[in-house]
Amino acid sequence: MEFVLLGSMEIRRRDGTEEVSGRLRRTLLGVLLARAGEAVPVDVLTGALWGEHLDERAGARLQLHVHRLRTVLGDRDRLSFGPDGYRLRTLPGEVDAERFETLTAEGIELAERDPLRAAAVLREALGLWRGELFAGLDVPLLGDWAHRLTERRLAAYEALYTAELAGGAGAGGGVVAELTALVREHPLRERLHGLLMTALYRSGRRVEALAVYREAREHLVAELGLEPGPELRELERRVLAGEPVGPGRRAGGPAPLPPAQLPADVPRFTGREAELAALDRLLAGSQITGSLPVVVAGTAGVGKTALAVHWAHRARARFPDGQLYVDLAGDGPDRPVPPGDALAGFLRALGPEGGTAMPRETAERAARFRTLLDGRRLLVVLDNAHSAEQVRPLLPGGPSCVVLVTSRNPLTALAVREGAHRLSLERLPPADARVLIRALLGTRALAEPRAVDTLIERCARLPLALRIAAELARSQPTRTLTELAGELADR
Repeated sequence: MEFVLLGSMEIRRRDGTEEVSGRLRRTLLGVLLARAGEAVPVDVLTGALWGEHLDERAGARLQLHVHRLRTVLGDRDRLSFGPDGYRLRTLPGEVDAERFETLTAEGIELAERDPLRAAAVLREALGLWRGELFAGLDVPLLGDWAHRLTERRLAAYEALYTAELAGGAGAGGGVVAELTALVREHPLRERLHGLLMTALYRSGRRVEALAVYREAREHLVAELGLEPGPELRELERRVLAGEPVGPGRRAGGPAPLPPAQLPADVPRFTGREAELAALDRLLAGSQITGSLPVVVAGTAGVGKTALAVHWAHRARARFPDGQLYVDLAGDGPDRPVPPGDALAGFLRALGPEGGTAMPRETAERAARFRTLLDGRRLLVVLDNAHSAEQVRPLLPGGPSCVVLVTSRNPLTALAVREGAHRLSLERLPPADARVLIRALLGTRALAEPRAVDTLIERCARLPLALRIAAELARSQPTRTLTELAGELADR
């Protein structure tokens, strides 16, 4: 059996192929495949299928869709049900997205020692794509998976053309034509511009190579208000000077895969429209300059991390060079993470340049970190910060990066000295708290609205407390929400 996701969704069996059409069928299969081999709770599936439009019939309707999917699979044992939810069993290599990632990793690993073989493997990987992934499905879990695979696809393209240029394919028109189409589709991807410049220049088309640089600069300045990064500028200098241009990174080839360290987006994220809009305005309105950090401050359990991670996922397309994340453990039972340790992790994530011969002193690590980030567009999320002193060494030095900090403390010193913007996070409004509980508990919440209001009061409208209460309710399905609310009152 084969599960095809990279384009129109299909299930291929020995006796034929069936297209999986319809939003609900595609969502159900997509979520089960995203967690293939794991039990997916019923409430996760019903939430993905119907979102805020849940009603008391959601559980029965889910069973109907599962029955239909089992019919398509032709093997009831493939999709089983247990106490923790539904589990879809897949074998190695049956999911095309999994094969794509395996082939891409193999091609990138082969690139330096056997570029021609690497190119063949990468073309095989890219040939698995037949269209947009999960088109038309607005499901956070699937959106995260699609984004990761799409970024991996672009990295595969960059590795492919680097390998082909290294193998002598740069003089052909095919590489130029393919790169031209990719640059048109991804005008903010500097490495693609650099590869196209390299291919043109090595084909004797120096004027066209320089024109590509000018177009890249126009897009970057117009869309992001930033000049091209140091690698693309160095490539332009070499072309202007008539110097040799190789296929490596400094000649426009791909760097190691950009770091993508964000935790998974928070399921059933609810409300916070005003705060999300404020963060959007800070980014779009050019109020963030010189890497001024934005501090999301608030009491324990109010949802600081959830807001930061959710916004980071929404905005990550604006940071093509990657996203760095660290939990600084400023408010946990363990001692806060020393800045030097956090910097070591960041430097290793940024590739060989950062991790080689790691400096011993925190100040030296911070200096290398600022050097590596110069001209790159990265998002840096510093979660659960304890103090301004813990944060300062982790701040980039240039204007191309955005830093988002969460803390229970207002970090006033960071605002005074570094000009940090502060966003104070308050408890959820009652209406948003009800939406969250309904999303987490589905039909049970609809059946006991008064108990839901009592739970919200007992949890002080704190998102973390509400999620804990909902998990208590899910773990005791025979108890009513009224009984749970009474128990919380006794505690």
